[in-house]
Amino acid sequence: MNRESPEHFTPQTPDAPAALDSLRGLETNLASVIRGKPQSIRLLLISLLAGGHALLEDVPGTGKTTLAKSLARSINGIFRRVQFTPDLLPADITGSSFYKPQDGSFEFREGPVFTNILLADEINRTSPRTQSALLEVMSEAQATVDGKRRDLPRPFFVIATQNPSDYHGTYPLPEAQLDRFALRITLGYPDHESEMQVLFSQREHHPFDDLKPVVTCDQIIALQNRVKLVRVDPAVADYVVRLTAWTRTDTRLRLGVSPRGSLALYRTAQASAMLQGRDFVTPDDVRSMAASVLSHRVVLETKAKYAGQRTDQIIAEALEKIPVPR
Repeated sequence: MNRESPEHFTPQTPDAPAALDSLRGLETNLASVIRGKPQSIRLLLISLLAGGHALLEDVPGTGKTTLAKSLARSINGIFRRVQFTPDLLPADITGSSFYKPQDGSFEFREGPVFTNILLADEINRTSPRTQSALLEVMSEAQATVDGKRRDLPRPFFVIATQNPSDYHGTYPLPEAQLDRFALRITLGYPDHESEMQVLFSQREHHPFDDLKPVVTCDQIIALQNRVKLVRVDPAVADYVVRLTAWTRTDTRLRLGVSPRGSLALYRTAQASAMLQGRDFVTPDDVRSMAASVLSHRVVLETKAKYAGQRTDQIIAEALEKIPVPR
C-alpha cells in the first residue's frame, strides 16, 4: 500500500482528471442506491476524503445503513457493522484476548473496529462507557487492548447512525465523542419523485445487489493525501479560526468549538474544493461546510436551550457576522 504523498493536485495534471472521474463515479454509484440525496452523499464523501468520520442522524428507515454499506462496497473495502445495544461492552468493539488451555497462551481476537468501513448502528442506544470505546480508534486509527497498541487498516472510516435524542431508549453522546465526528449529516425523507423511484427500483430486487466497486482503498488513501495539498490562503485560514473563536465567546453557548473542530473545518473545506476540481480553497468552501462541521460541537446554555435556540442557527448567525475575506 503506497503511503507516500502524491504530487500536488491541480486540474491540469495528468492524474487529476482520473482522480475526479473516480470521485464522480463514486458519487454516481451511491446515488443509484440512495435516491434524491446528492448533498448528503457529497457530505459523506467529503468526510471520507478529509480523513474524518461521519455521524448520520435521522429517523429510522431513511437509508442510513444502506448508504454505509453502499460506500463500503463501492470502495471494495472491508465492512463491519456493530449494532449498539444497552448490553454491549467495550471489548465487543475493540476485541479481547482469549485463553488457550492447550498451551497456556492468550490469543487476541480482533473486534469489528479492524475494518475499513465501520458502521456503528444506533450508537446512542448503548451506554456512554461503551460509546467511549471508539474515542481512541476514531482519533488515532489504533486500538490499545491489554496494553498493546494495534493499528487499524487504512483507510479507516466510522459511520455512526443515531436516532433523534428524544426517541425511547437513547443516551446522549459525550461531547468528547461528538467532537471526533468531522461531519453530522441528516438524510431526511425523500421527495415525492425520489420515493417513487425507490418503490420501482426495488420491484424485483434491491439496487444494492447490483453495486460494483468503482475505486480501491489504495485510491482512497491517495485521494486523502491529495486533499492535504489543496492550497489554503492565510486569509481563508484566518476566516476559519475567527469563525470557531466566535463560538467560544457567545454567551448562549456553554461549550465552543475546539481546535479539533477548526482543523475539521479546514480539512473538509479542502476536500470540498477538490471535489469541485479546484486546487485552492475559497471562503465559500468554508461557509458551505460550517453548519455540518460545527453545529454538533457546540453546547447550548440551559437558558438558550429552553428559549428555543438551535446550534445550527447560532452557526448561521456567525457566518452572517464574521466578515468574509476577499
